[in-house]
Amino acid sequence: MRLTFRILDWEEEKPYDLLLMADPSKTKVDEYLSRGVCFIAEYEGEMVGEFVLLKTRPETAEIVNIAVQEELQGQGVGKHMIKEAIEAAGRLGCRTVEIGTGNSSFHQLKLYQRCGFRIVGVDRDFFVRHYEEEIVEDGIRCVDMIRLALDLDTLTKENDK
Repeated sequence: MRLTFRILDWEEEKPYDLLLMADPSKTKVDEYLSRGVCFIAEYEGEMVGEFVLLKTRPETAEIVNIAVQEELQGQGVGKHMIKEAIEAAGRLGCRTVEIGTGNSSFHQLKLYQRCGFRIVGVDRDFFVRHYEEEIVEDGIRCVDMIRLALDLDTLTKENDK
């Protein structure tokens, strides 16, 4: 599948159907959309996914939201989007890309690690502190945020081998 990427224009309608798949809080989504850049993944002119990239510190960006249309999940779209996010962060002068996900998000954890991210920490009770409604995935309560990071310098060295 050949994806194309573009930045969501400020006047465009926000793809809340996708954004809220990755984060159930519209308030939080609107907050980081106001500070970050939303990239749209398209296939044959149709929106199939999105990710939001946010510069958090000097030389560091975080993928704060990423989602793929349900019917296309498991077909490599997410992996392609993560690679694009990493490249976009590099173009912004970043040396580190971070991402976080819930302790119950097994598919996402596997995908992020396959893309080179490594677990760097756990933000205990993150979802309890920041979300009013309980989040449950695959019968497991989402409580902790698993934090992962990718060092672009290391990635470049590994690709050069």
